[in-house]
Amino acid sequence: MGRAEERRARQRGGRRAAPKSHRSSATAGKGAIRRLFTWKKILGTFFGLCLLGMGAFIVLYMVIDIPEGNADAKRQSNIYKYSDGSIMARDGKVNREVVDLSRVPKEVGRTFVAAENKTFYKDAGVDLKGTARGVVNTLSGRGAQGGSTITQQYVKNYYLTQEQTVTRKLKELVISLKLDREKSKDYILAGYINTSYYGRNAYGIQAAAQAYYRTDAEDLSVAQGAYLAALLQAPSQYDWAVASEGGKKLVKARWNYVLKNMVEEGWLSQSERDGMKFPVPKDPRPAPGMEGQKGYLVNSANATLEKQLVAEGTASNRKEAEALVNAGGWTITLNIDKKKQAALEKSVQQQLNSKLDPDKREVDADVQAGAASVNPKTGAVVAMYGGQDYFKHWSNNATRTDYQPASTFKPVILAAALEEQAKTQDGEPINARTIYDGTSKRQVMEDGSKVGFAPENEDDRDYGPISVQTAMNKSVNSVFAQMGVDVGMSDVVDVAGKLGMDTENMEAVPAQTLGSMGASPLQMAGVYATLDNHGKKVTPALVKSAEHLNQTVTMPDPVGEEVISPEAADSVTSVLTGVVDDGTAQESVRDNPGRDGQQVAGKTGTSDNNKSAWFTGYTPGLVTSVGLFGEDNKPPYKQVPMYKAAGKPRVDGGGFPARIWAEYTFGVMGDVSKFDLDTQQGAAVQPTWTPTPTQSQTEEPTQEPTTEEPSSSPPPTTEEPSSSPPPTPSTSPPTFTPPTAPETTPPTDGDPFDPVKPGDEE
Repeated sequence: MGRAEERRARQRGGRRAAPKSHRSSATAGKGAIRRLFTWKKILGTFFGLCLLGMGAFIVLYMVIDIPEGNADAKRQSNIYKYSDGSIMARDGKVNREVVDLSRVPKEVGRTFVAAENKTFYKDAGVDLKGTARGVVNTLSGRGAQGGSTITQQYVKNYYLTQEQTVTRKLKELVISLKLDREKSKDYILAGYINTSYYGRNAYGIQAAAQAYYRTDAEDLSVAQGAYLAALLQAPSQYDWAVASEGGKKLVKARWNYVLKNMVEEGWLSQSERDGMKFPVPKDPRPAPGMEGQKGYLVNSANATLEKQLVAEGTASNRKEAEALVNAGGWTITLNIDKKKQAALEKSVQQQLNSKLDPDKREVDADVQAGAASVNPKTGAVVAMYGGQDYFKHWSNNATRTDYQPASTFKPVILAAALEEQAKTQDGEPINARTIYDGTSKRQVMEDGSKVGFAPENEDDRDYGPISVQTAMNKSVNSVFAQMGVDVGMSDVVDVAGKLGMDTENMEAVPAQTLGSMGASPLQMAGVYATLDNHGKKVTPALVKSAEHLNQTVTMPDPVGEEVISPEAADSVTSVLTGVVDDGTAQESVRDNPGRDGQQVAGKTGTSDNNKSAWFTGYTPGLVTSVGLFGEDNKPPYKQVPMYKAAGKPRVDGGGFPARIWAEYTFGVMGDVSKFDLDTQQGAAVQPTWTPTPTQSQTEEPTQEPTTEEPSSSPPPTTEEPSSSPPPTPSTSPPTFTPPTAPETTPPTDGDPFDPVKPGDEE
């Protein structure tokens, strides 16, 4: 071999040597890892941890004994206070009568097993997977989840507390295992059904049987037992008397689930199941001391606190939150102002209840009032009216959401138009002076095509060309139906949600412009409070503070961020002063002797077929929504018309609701104040009249209000209503340019109780 070949061989050898050294280093690293994490060491560590856990559990099992039952001993009264600290009510007396399982029909007892724990008669008293999941969730801050056995739930109800801690869960596990070994299944089941909370202040099956069916536990049917068993999952949500439509569907589904499991387990034949009908519970009997408005306020305060306990993670669901609140020991201070509360109650009594006589007119027994009053600067609910008496009418009319708000929704449409800077079909900006076609039953148009919606105005009145301001004053349906489409109904719904309405089930369709969704006085008070607060979100807050021993629950701030611009909110306020000064609320609010120059904004509303009537109004410092609802006073409490109530042809938003509002507001408002508005429209509408208490609504029609800076265009003038037909409507809304001919303003509403055909809306 020559020298050159030897040199090349050495070079090749050198190049090969380097990778060999690299592989050796990597192999050494991997070997070290393998030596550190051998399968023997991993397996040994696993078994070591298991033995350690088993040892710890054995120690716990030996150390923890079954304690004495202390559920009743720990129960205390809840104290409810007005905002000034004075006592409003006390609640918390235990309503329980323990009954032996032998007195409960066997099939009824099994409904609870079918509902909560089908393996109850076979398991060892615990659900290890459910408990482990609960421990993990507690450690991670996500709260507890379901999955506990009947034994575990009984232990939690009777021996322990509802607190969400790892210690409590481990104790629950140990005690449940011991209890299952030492006691019979019948003993545990009896304890469970006798200690569980069923709602309506009923603890135990005997109290629940009386509270819901006016019978003893021994006389319960299987269908009734299945309802009580289903109820335990969410007592307040599933109580048929106060449940929403969604809650009723859920409890019916739960009831069906219980009976289905009964059939599957062979405890009930299919033929027996097929013959069962849902057993609607009877009306609740209020607890002593809850008469008048107190029961409504206490129940609403409890619901508020329960919701917050879930929100902050103290309870994982409403059922646990209810148990915590009903365990007692709470001091709950409400935002209710004692003087304003008394004034609101007095106003409803004088302006409505005293004028109803069911002995003369059956329909008078069907009229229900609800109201909520809110401070727009703080969000505090300062007064609430839930009904004539909690003993006589259990449903809170201030918070119920099953009646239509009708035309009180129109300001939301205008707010959306201003916020979205919307334009008419002709491309003109929408504001208070924009001219629309107010012809009744006019087809709503979109991009030159009909949308298949032609709403009728109140009394089928035709207004012809009319400004947005006057359309709001007169509550012209055809104008706001077109405006809703001009804005875009999805945007209208979006703004409604921002202002505080529940839009979960609100469809973005033109029919919603008539206020055909459901809403409560409390909800509408919040919407208008947000407008009054210059666009900053106001969520009405009933509870000021809640304390339990050393625990203080932090309530959320009622006043939030800006949800619509101040100019949009203030412009709506400006327009709404016209409803009072020149529209449907003239007689009841504008001319009220107690007004004393107070500036007021508001809107009336009367729903389809006169089933509800509203006035929601505000001053700079107080927002109040008053609703009247037609409800049959006999089961099943259906919505009914209020025609001829109190001897009037119909109940109108400008009548009783506005009168209740005016007497209450002007009686508690304090100093006279003016709106501070950020709008080109100035400080609202300038009517052409001077308010006097004796002025009649039959005066000469007024001039179209000027809502912007004066321009070179001549303003519309007034003239006496003529007998000539209104102008022929165009195929699309008139534009912003005022008509060259004087605008003919139809007569005002006159008597707010003028007859109206079914289906008309104000």
